[in-house]
Amino acid sequence: MRVAITGGLIADGTGAEPTPGTVLVEDDRITAVLPPDAVPSGAEGIDATGNIVAPGFIDLHSHADFSLRTSPAAESQLAQGVTTLVAGNCGWSPYPITDLATLQAGTAFLGAKHDWSWNDLAGFAATLEPAVNLALQVGHCTLRIAVMGNARRAPSTDELRQMQDLLRAAADQGAVGFSTGLIYAPGAYASPEEVAALVATAAECDLLYSTHIRNEGAGLLAALDEAMSAARAGGARLDISHLKAVGKANHGLVSEALELLDQTDLDVGWDAFPYTATSTTLTTRLPTWALADGALLERLADPTERKRIAEALRSDKLLSPDSVVIASLPPGRYEDSRGLSLTEIARRDGVDAAEIVLRILENHQAAVSVVNHAISEDDVITVLQHPRTAIASDGWIMDATGPGHPHPRNFGTFPRVLGHYARDLSIFSIAEAVRRMTSLPASRLGLDDRGTIKPGAIADLVVLNPTTIADKSTYDDPWQLSVGVEHVLVAGQPALSNSKPTGHRPGRVITS
Repeated sequence: MRVAITGGLIADGTGAEPTPGTVLVEDDRITAVLPPDAVPSGAEGIDATGNIVAPGFIDLHSHADFSLRTSPAAESQLAQGVTTLVAGNCGWSPYPITDLATLQAGTAFLGAKHDWSWNDLAGFAATLEPAVNLALQVGHCTLRIAVMGNARRAPSTDELRQMQDLLRAAADQGAVGFSTGLIYAPGAYASPEEVAALVATAAECDLLYSTHIRNEGAGLLAALDEAMSAARAGGARLDISHLKAVGKANHGLVSEALELLDQTDLDVGWDAFPYTATSTTLTTRLPTWALADGALLERLADPTERKRIAEALRSDKLLSPDSVVIASLPPGRYEDSRGLSLTEIARRDGVDAAEIVLRILENHQAAVSVVNHAISEDDVITVLQHPRTAIASDGWIMDATGPGHPHPRNFGTFPRVLGHYARDLSIFSIAEAVRRMTSLPASRLGLDDRGTIKPGAIADLVVLNPTTIADKSTYDDPWQLSVGVEHVLVAGQPALSNSKPTGHRPGRVITS
């Protein structure tokens, strides 16, 4: 297939000022960048007059491995111009599998509809036929479950070796990274020494180390030190996931975090989403000991243990019940509470916030996702302005419509940066915004043939209107696709044409 994109301004992904030109695509590659008046013969034309032509956006932090397989059209992503999703983040991946029931329970908050018909990365990848690309990491929580379940203890020497062997096997099958989620059980039970040993194995396999650090509140700087120590000891490339400071008392701490990251000599990067709320599982509000051995529901049924958990919640200054809103949960007593805060639900039941957390969890198999309004807008801008910040969503919703009250970042991350922060607030240029979404994340993954518009690069391309591009999804009404992306090519094939999905499935699993 031969395609010529004509009439547009080319933002090539390097951050350089957009210039007029024609992009020529043959099969899955860009073969030439021509003068604006060049009209190659025999090529199917895409008129980009008045628009920007950019490399397809690379989402460095998603959880699409739990959704893309059953929602391969990826409508929410194509509407944003995303052509590559990096998954296996925050310590969770849907492989390797040796203890399926425990893995399903641990990842239930992600709402996966998998048939779980595989055991390893290669088996999972073989089931995919998506509209966009997927790069896969292997998660530490999943490795721990595969070897030692939900045990709240250090691994034995043999168990650590087994985790390292599974990590090497995933690397051999094409993993691009290793991730930790050190606020999630069972990853939270790992010592810094365990994490460092696995990071060293990841470095041995030339994998990126992506980490949801152990503390994003008052302990932010210490948690960054832990991550950098592990990367330094093992010689790993490091990415700090969704850099932020959570909790009002910690607002402003991101400036010290950025200073700390700037001062290191490590190969380190980070990503961020352009919102003042996080989204995670409600179980992260609990002390990690309450989740040990996968026995949370049993502990909630025990009056003594239940009281102990409630007391821990009541002493937690980060619970912030006014700010925590139910996003999604399976059928049960509180399914009409989606979109309501913990305070609102507690008031309705006539109990305090700690008790309502326990009631919601026990009535919904502890598989509850929440949106937590806990970040300051000033911090969001501070992190976004730093030239080493990659843009990433931390999302997983692929569909245009569905149940629940998901975080708007699933639908609007990239257009929000381009429209609100670049065009409207001018915190950086649109060309610089494009760089943060293309060549910067590609460089963190070592992908030389993606992220820029140049001859020989894979033809993942987006045509967008810089005047109209905008996010439409809101916290109150999240199921709204972004606007302003007019065309998307994935490996040279049209996946979005005139802002409508074509139904083609040209995506592939990208290996290291």
